[in-house]
Amino acid sequence: MVSRTIPVDDFDLVLFGATGDLASRKILPSLYRRFLAGQVPPTARIIGAARSEMDDEGFRGLVREALDSFVSAGKRQEQAIADFLAQCSYIPVDAKGDGGWDRLKESVRDEAVKAFYFSVAPSLFGPLAQRLRSHGIACENSRLVVEKPFGVDLESARKLNADLAASFDEHQIYRIDHFLGKETVQNLMAVRFANVLFEPLWNERYVDHVQITVAETVGVGGRGAYYDTAGAMRDMVQNHLMQLLCLTAMEPPTHFDADMLRDEKLKVIRALDPLTPAEIVRGQYKEGPDGPSYLDDAENPQSRTESYVALKVSISNWRWKGTPFYLRTGKRMTRRLSEIVIQFKETPHSIFDRDEGSSANALTIRLQPDEGIDLSVTIKEPGPGGMRLVNVPLDMTFADALGPDGEEIPDAYERLIMDVIRGNQTLFMRGDEVEAAWAWTDPIIEGWIDRGAQPYKYAQGSSGPEEAMMLMHRDGRRWRELDV
Repeated sequence: MVSRTIPVDDFDLVLFGATGDLASRKILPSLYRRFLAGQVPPTARIIGAARSEMDDEGFRGLVREALDSFVSAGKRQEQAIADFLAQCSYIPVDAKGDGGWDRLKESVRDEAVKAFYFSVAPSLFGPLAQRLRSHGIACENSRLVVEKPFGVDLESARKLNADLAASFDEHQIYRIDHFLGKETVQNLMAVRFANVLFEPLWNERYVDHVQITVAETVGVGGRGAYYDTAGAMRDMVQNHLMQLLCLTAMEPPTHFDADMLRDEKLKVIRALDPLTPAEIVRGQYKEGPDGPSYLDDAENPQSRTESYVALKVSISNWRWKGTPFYLRTGKRMTRRLSEIVIQFKETPHSIFDRDEGSSANALTIRLQPDEGIDLSVTIKEPGPGGMRLVNVPLDMTFADALGPDGEEIPDAYERLIMDVIRGNQTLFMRGDEVEAAWAWTDPIIEGWIDRGAQPYKYAQGSSGPEEAMMLMHRDGRRWRELDV
């Protein structure tokens, strides 16, 4: 398989929050890997910015530590690392004051693409954007990258949008959701819109239901204080799972264009039906052999925040009316897994005896781990024992397809950061899209708060609370097993 490297223009990337965890784990290693692939021009510059007093050499030491910790040994090439570090520098900046801004203005180049990455708390988005504009640093050739959480409800999301819009135009703002940068998520669009095989079947007539799962084996750990103010609904459903739902359910855009694609996603969100209490299951993990309970992790024995949520979602449009979408996400589950399953209906009439087995196809898009796609098809079981039907997968695992000498699958941040430099907003959320997602999510959260609903307890290392199993069993369906 031949990989194609698309060059980018010369750029200056200013990384606010450069000494933080996300910068070390994801952003800086992703930039280095793109440098190694030849996508970061030798004249490009990466400027770290944070409150800490530090010189260039001190920052380069932090970058080196990040590369040692989060880049595979095979890609840690000493000369390449030395060349990459030479392109890194640091400026102490006061996000809410005037310190460091004049020096930053002198450091960035007007002739290069200027990207400002806000790897900071959302409360700093507005002040940073305002100072970039008031100090004359931002210009028409500037791009602004903001991380989630983008608000905690509709009101706060609108305020953040307004704060950013006061200094930047919408076409300059890149709201990042790393799920959209995953190869398999992008392949979902390719499978749907580049193959005549699937699109005619992608509707309520042939699809029985859709399952979207994002399961994690870790607990909330050191994020307990933050997580207890968010919960699974705000932390995962409103953004990650909502985006996967939109890409699965949307209509084909006329062109693979950023605004056309986001227009279609917005239509899906606006077509979502309100949820009833019977369509929602919330859970909290109990104490187990792998760690303390959610209540202990959150240090709040009275907490009603969910570490697990399962939803039955309906879309009121011609394509999907009557086809349920089941969404679930949780902490401390039996396996780390993110996948989308398109479960097709059984054949309308079988020429075989019922005892021979059923035939229902399923298309599974695996996001993590083992990124890939498989299609379950029905065949005759080999052997002379008669016409016995079995379901087998046609499996396309990316690592296998690339072969033993294939390259590592790029991290989602690598693709997304380079798309920012290229000015491609296709995989980023638009402001009205974010607000529409919160407009649907807020009444759900307000409903269970008003009802005083307690989350169900579930064992660590399980598939979630039993009540979530019943959410599907009542409809004569079953969740896909997580422990296979």
